[in-house]
Amino acid sequence: MIPDKLYFDPEDGNAEWTADAGAAKDRIDKYIKAQVGEEFSRSQIQLWIENGDILVNGARIKANYKISEGDVVSLTVPDAEPVAIVPEDISLDVYYEDGDVIVVNKPRGMVVHPAPGHSTGTLVNALMFHCKDLSGINGELRPGIVHRIDKDTSGLLMAAKNDKAHTSLAAQLKEHSVNRKYFALVHGNVSHDQGTVDAPIGRDPADRKMYTVIERNSKEAVTHFQVAERFGDYTLLELKLETGRTHQIRVHMKFIGHPLVGDPLYGRSKGVKMSGQALHAAVLGFAHPSSGEYLEFSAPIPGDIEDILHSLRNR
Repeated sequence: MIPDKLYFDPEDGNAEWTADAGAAKDRIDKYIKAQVGEEFSRSQIQLWIENGDILVNGARIKANYKISEGDVVSLTVPDAEPVAIVPEDISLDVYYEDGDVIVVNKPRGMVVHPAPGHSTGTLVNALMFHCKDLSGINGELRPGIVHRIDKDTSGLLMAAKNDKAHTSLAAQLKEHSVNRKYFALVHGNVSHDQGTVDAPIGRDPADRKMYTVIERNSKEAVTHFQVAERFGDYTLLELKLETGRTHQIRVHMKFIGHPLVGDPLYGRSKGVKMSGQALHAAVLGFAHPSSGEYLEFSAPIPGDIEDILHSLRNR
């Protein structure tokens, strides 16, 4: 499918597209997802359809509607609902903050935004207390959140403090212009000094909680890596994300036979033990939403991973 976007302005909440031949027979929710990108989930889009916020040729449709060539698809993003999130006085490791954006170094074990089973103690709860002002265009439970890192991944993450900043940062992520580098400790000796994994990622048909490299119902995913240090049966990698799919590094490393140490979903049960995957978002660079100035931040590898590296070096 080749999207034929006429315009999309999340800040004023309006969007309209005319579907081309490449979109014919796509489900409406899949089509909209291709237009709006990562900042809105498929479940959010389906809720818009149910509430009549998405129309096709001026009429309401169901979530299983199939696109036809020439369909005029319109979206009116509803105003953000008041969020029922309790601000919590949780310490934040703030690397940068101004009126538009805040960059924090998230510790391992902290969930980014509230979800079933994690209604408190999240980064959003902490940001709500710290900032008071966050963007509201990303849904009720994710104010300010432009991108995520997994609960047991540590490192740098940016959040938007107003809708204009949110739109800018989300666009940079979609255009792959945000510089994101990670360090990961993986099983095995990675023989190539550097390489690229270009393999599409989608839900694992055998387990919907997991993702896998798969051709059907998948999205492009590209991860670049280079060896930082070798330990014989373990390797420390520096990785750069070109795309930002859910569990991308974890899935790609398993795919090439070098799963992350400590990964409870994609790792191995034997070997070095740690709580959660040995993955750290070390570098984050982006253009400032207002000034356009390039900003880049670096966070050191956390102590628990450093302790493992020290032990491996001294075996």
